[in-house]
Amino acid sequence: MSEEGRTLTDIRIALLTEYDGTDFVGFQRQDNGRSVQQTLEEAVEKVYGRFCRIYGCSRTDSGVHARGHVSHVDVPFPIPVEKIPLALNAVLDDDLVVLAAKEVTEEFHARFNSKGKRYCYRVRNAKVPSAIDRRTEAFVPGTLDVEAMDDAAKAFIGTHDFSAFRAQGGPDITPIRTMKDVYVRRAEGDPDLIEITVIGESFLYNMVRIMAGTLVYVGQGKMTRAEIEKLLTGEGVRKEAGKTMPAKGLTLEEVFYEDLNWN
Repeated sequence: MSEEGRTLTDIRIALLTEYDGTDFVGFQRQDNGRSVQQTLEEAVEKVYGRFCRIYGCSRTDSGVHARGHVSHVDVPFPIPVEKIPLALNAVLDDDLVVLAAKEVTEEFHARFNSKGKRYCYRVRNAKVPSAIDRRTEAFVPGTLDVEAMDDAAKAFIGTHDFSAFRAQGGPDITPIRTMKDVYVRRAEGDPDLIEITVIGESFLYNMVRIMAGTLVYVGQGKMTRAEIEKLLTGEGVRKEAGKTMPAKGLTLEEVFYEDLNWN
């Protein structure tokens, strides 16, 4: 696959990264602020002495976090892969960390080879918010019915029309998406923290945050599973689903590949 700036002698490296998205404008390079892509590219240039384009698996939005984001880059000379994270982390700020690196074939593409992603949306359901975890979870007071939320989450599983679950302003692409699993649990050891896990092949603009907002409505008794099922037929519109939850509660946990195993 021919890509910008690649030469015949370049080596393709996949990078596994973790970042706190609070102070980023998202993954993709933008003119209005600091992005993950730009920050990684600047670090790679310092290590290798040449600008190298980073290609990411996902364009996480401003404020969204990642524990297992995957990207790839073509570099001009070999460095032992176990030393690449050390070299890059030495020039990165502490809100972006390279966890691992692997040499891959030139056919590998972080975005197009992905078979799916796992996201987690975290909600602090208590009388008061957490000061320590305020950057990585949303706060919803009152009592949420987690069992009802988990039951309603099953309506999302399968292939559906998610038109009612995407924000305006996103790319005009098909709303048909396939979810492999969606479930809601209280976090082990922290009963005030609710985790909404979504596993799917691909996602629309703000889709997971709207799904999370819809399930919060279910937990508050404002919506039912039957109403979600009706929205997924394609007859629903955006205003009939739940609100878009804050970006800070969303984390990209894992990206799945057939030909890439970090273990």
